[in-house]
Amino acid sequence: MLQQAAAIQPGDGMKFGPRHIDFHTTQPWVYVSLESQNKLYMYRRDPVTGVSRDPLFMKDTLLNPGKAGLRPHAGTLHVHPNGRFLYQANRDSGTESVDGKTVSAGGENNIAVWTLDPATGEPTLIQNAEGHAIEMRTFAIDPSGRMLVAASIRPLLVREAGGLKTLPAGLSVFRIGADGKLDFVRKYDIDTGSRTQFWSGMVTLA
Repeated sequence: MLQQAAAIQPGDGMKFGPRHIDFHTTQPWVYVSLESQNKLYMYRRDPVTGVSRDPLFMKDTLLNPGKAGLRPHAGTLHVHPNGRFLYQANRDSGTESVDGKTVSAGGENNIAVWTLDPATGEPTLIQNAEGHAIEMRTFAIDPSGRMLVAASIRPLLVREAGGLKTLPAGLSVFRIGADGKLDFVRKYDIDTGSRTQFWSGMVTLA
């Protein structure tokens, strides 16, 4: 039977928007993606309450935090299988009108790459890898830890070379380097029609 051990929201929980959580592979560290604050919080697992009451570290996930006119949201995060790195999606589908057309407002759609201090677990941002897509909602890392695939949910018009073009939904494929940084390989465009590519994952085939 499940029972609530504790609640860790600050104050009454207003302006605290956790979206996704992952656990370190070997250490008692818990990483939380704060959607509406565009933050990464780190907690310590506690044998009584499950998670420490207050975060040990709080970090900004964006290249340009606080930039006006955009609607960024931190999303999915995953710890690398080797426990040395963490990846977190930044997604923005904010729009504006251009000549009567709905166009991306130019928000950040990237994967934040963090190194994790082996002694303290503190995350340090080392890269924001461009996703070449709009609203990358989910992503997965293959079991070998060499590849990351991010799924964007829908197409949207974007500015390019003085004009407009449609950026389709798709799967953005990255190679993971020995230093944890991402190298964009290619994007597989997907025609979602009137639907959205809401979830994605990765499985190993025998």
